[in-house]
Amino acid sequence: MGFAAGGGLMAANAERKQRGNPFKPGQSGNPAGKPKGARHKTTLAIEALLEGEAEALTRKAVDLALSGDMQALRLCMDRLAPPRKDRSVTFDLPPIETLEDLPKATRALMAAVATGELTPAEAAELGKLVDAHVKAIEATDLNRRLEALEGMRA
Repeated sequence: MGFAAGGGLMAANAERKQRGNPFKPGQSGNPAGKPKGARHKTTLAIEALLEGEAEALTRKAVDLALSGDMQALRLCMDRLAPPRKDRSVTFDLPPIETLEDLPKATRALMAAVATGELTPAEAAELGKLVDAHVKAIEATDLNRRLEALEGMRA
């Protein structure tokens, strides 16, 4: 099977498998695409079922939470006070004007983690900001030096 004289069966299968991509690069079967703001049929059906019931459902969830239903309580609390992804951090970071100021800033970050003023994750995020600032200082310094060199040639 598949080894016919001249490869007839295999050649026919290969032709079917090698038809390639039916669309040209950058062009889909639906050039207009999904319209902005379009919503799925299921979402629309659920909204139609719940229309006018939001107040009653909310009241029921609150009543269940007040009667001790832990899932309802969690639902209500998540809506009242959602978990924060970040917190505002007040931290005295020494100014970084030149590259020589960098060790002071990193030392302050490490000390803040050691004392518990900052979490390691918060210090890492602040470290990324410090790194971006250092790169800006380096780029500015490099540009200044390049302009000075070009001024010497002229």
